[in-house]
Amino acid sequence: MRGTKTVVLAGASGFIGRYVRSRFEQDGWAVRTIGRKGTGSSSASWNDDDALTRVLNGADLLVNLAGRSVSCRYSARNKAAILESRVRTTEALGRAIARCQEPPSTWLNASTGTIYRDARDRPQSEHDGEPGTGFSVDVARAWETALDAAATPETRKIPLRISIVLGPGGGALRPFANLARLGLGGHMGDGNQKFSWIHVEDLYRCMRFLHARTDITGPVNVASPDVVSNHELMRLVRRAYGKRFGLPTPAWLLRAGAVLIRTETELVLKSRWVLPQKLLSEGFIYRQPELGGALQQVAKGRV
Repeated sequence: MRGTKTVVLAGASGFIGRYVRSRFEQDGWAVRTIGRKGTGSSSASWNDDDALTRVLNGADLLVNLAGRSVSCRYSARNKAAILESRVRTTEALGRAIARCQEPPSTWLNASTGTIYRDARDRPQSEHDGEPGTGFSVDVARAWETALDAAATPETRKIPLRISIVLGPGGGALRPFANLARLGLGGHMGDGNQKFSWIHVEDLYRCMRFLHARTDITGPVNVASPDVVSNHELMRLVRRAYGKRFGLPTPAWLLRAGAVLIRTETELVLKSRWVLPQKLLSEGFIYRQPELGGALQQVAKGRV
C-alpha cells in the first residue's frame, strides 16, 4: 500500500497557492511545487521539461493555479502576459504528464467563473451556463482548450471554474474593502449585479473532494450557493469593516477612477451568477457557506 499522498502545486506562490500548500501539509500530504526559475523553493521550473516530468511522476494529484494576476489594468502587454501565463503552463503540464510512467490520477486546472455571460436573469450552471464575450472570457476558453487538448488518458482532467476567492491575508476583497474605508462603500453601478464568491478554505476542500470523487468529470463551478447582489455585498462589507455609511459609486466614476481600485472595473460591474450545481448535487458541504460570516472572518484577518 502507498503511504503519504503527494500533490504537485503549480503556481503556489500567490495568495491561493500559499494557503492551499499550507492546508495540504497540515493534512499530511507531501507537497511538490512548480514555479518560475529563480524562485528558489520550487521543486521544478517551467523551463525544464525533464524536471516537470520527474516532479509529476508518481504524484497522486496535480493542482495548477499558475497564471499572472488579473488584478491589473488591461494594457496590451498585460493582456498578453495574462493569456500566455495560463495557456503555456497548462500545455507544459500536459506534455510532462504524457511522459510520466506513473501519472497523477487527477489534474485540477484553474479556470474562472467569468467564462459565463453577464447574468442577471438566471444562474449559470455547468450544464446550461452560457459563455460570455470579451477578454476575460477569451482567456478562460483558451485556458480550458489547452487543458482539453492535453493527451493524458490515465489522468482525469477537471477545469475549476473558480469564483472570486475570499480569505484572510489576501484574495479579491481588497478593492471593495478599500472603497469602504474611503467612505465609498455604497453600491457600485446600479447595484443589481450578482456577486459569486468562494472562501479559500472551501476552495481547498473542494480540491480534496474532487480528487476523492473519481466519478465527477468535466468543468466544475467552484462557488458558494450564497450569491448576493452588489447592494447586499457592500452592505456586508461595510458591516465587516465597521462603516455605517457608504456613498454609492456610479459606473462612470468607477471607470474614471479605476486606478484607485487598482484593477479593471469588470471585477465590480460584471454580474457573476455562478451556480455550483455539481458540488451541490454531489453533496459537498461548505465550511463558509454564508457571505456575511465569511466577510467577518476575512476582516479579522486584516485584508
